[in-house]
Amino acid sequence: MSLRSRKLLNHSFTSASVISIVLVGAALIILLAPIVSGGLRAFIFRGTIEHRRVMCDEFGHGDQAEVEAEYERVVAVRQPVFDMITNFETELKEMDYAQRREYRTALRDLKDQLHELFGPFPGEDEPALLRDKYGPTRWSRAQIALHHTLNVESYDYSDPTQMGNVVYTPRADDFRGTSIEPLFSYLDQNAEALFEPQWTFYWRFLFDEPKDVFIFGGIWPQLLGTLYLTLGAILFAVPVGVISAIYLSEYAPDMWFVGVLRTCVSTLAGVPSIVFGLFGLAFFINGIHISSTKSILAGSLTLGVLILPVVIRASEEALRAVPRTYKEAALSLGSSRWASIYKVMLPAALPGILTGVVISMGRAAGETAPIIFTAAASQIVGRSLGFFETFTQPTSVLSWSIYNVATEHEAADEIRHVQYGMVLVLVLLVLLLNGGAIIMRARITRKLTG
Repeated sequence: MSLRSRKLLNHSFTSASVISIVLVGAALIILLAPIVSGGLRAFIFRGTIEHRRVMCDEFGHGDQAEVEAEYERVVAVRQPVFDMITNFETELKEMDYAQRREYRTALRDLKDQLHELFGPFPGEDEPALLRDKYGPTRWSRAQIALHHTLNVESYDYSDPTQMGNVVYTPRADDFRGTSIEPLFSYLDQNAEALFEPQWTFYWRFLFDEPKDVFIFGGIWPQLLGTLYLTLGAILFAVPVGVISAIYLSEYAPDMWFVGVLRTCVSTLAGVPSIVFGLFGLAFFINGIHISSTKSILAGSLTLGVLILPVVIRASEEALRAVPRTYKEAALSLGSSRWASIYKVMLPAALPGILTGVVISMGRAAGETAPIIFTAAASQIVGRSLGFFETFTQPTSVLSWSIYNVATEHEAADEIRHVQYGMVLVLVLLVLLLNGGAIIMRARITRKLTG
């Protein structure tokens, strides 16, 4: 090959490498940007007085006296709205039948919107659902609720080629010439005074229990359940995987069935995760009855079996990569076979073994299919479990809860911040676990190399 052709190939490979790195970086930015921006809204937002009331009344956070003083100010601003509703209801009784019929439906719709905006009116019974007891806790949701209060949503189907265009008409048009007409301009002009929004850093999103199906609170049970399952899987898979790798690389005879065994291990690494979930249900729960129903223990063992092939293959390759002179030198100095493996081979192979553990932890933390059958609580929101309950009780986990909240929640659009917050926390959890293992591997490598 001529020097010119060689240089051309080198430049081509260099350019291809740079382009690949740029494309991977762009893909990561495109993927992570909405996760980060959406997830941060779970922690940083403009919280209304309703948020501070919920934190104080339901979770015990904040200064009770300060919150009550703020709420009294807000109630004073809201009181003219309640008075106008009461006065109009009195006028409605004095109208003739045709007028009452005309305004009754419009008034009922208006009151429904005001209940969504402010919660129950003074003197009304306390609602059964927690979400009906308070108004919007976030200023962004309060603005949407206020828009729906000020405007009536309808659809225009005049264009047969379209599905229908959303049309908003002022709700005040339904009450022209009545005593309630000024209510709408009052709401528009005093919007912020009605809610007193303040910038809030809600770090307790990580540690608060969810209430009313994630309408309020945080994701502590889901975070704790994910940690339980991930650490349980690692505690099972790493010892078994390393011992299996030691046998395959140091003790197994050079026979055909050992080759078949390695092929089976490699094949298991590519089996769909849902198959492992069905195996865990059939073997751990219905077979050996490790628990009477779904439990964290059964889920951890299932995830452990799932990641076991990766740990075995990574550990075996790491042991084979250690120079044989290390073992020969140990044996020549009188060390036993096991002592040479334990004191010489394993420490030298530890960085490679930890690489397999890092990959396995990331997969175990993000898996959904196996835990559906073995560990996940059937309801959307579970409770946080104590350590000893992990042997007998199912749990909520981040991956399964993300799917449930995004697809099955009746108010999915209202809690997008929770969905993105869960995704962000799951990504950061995987990065944290992997980062810890990578730092440990780097320190061990530095000690081995001096």
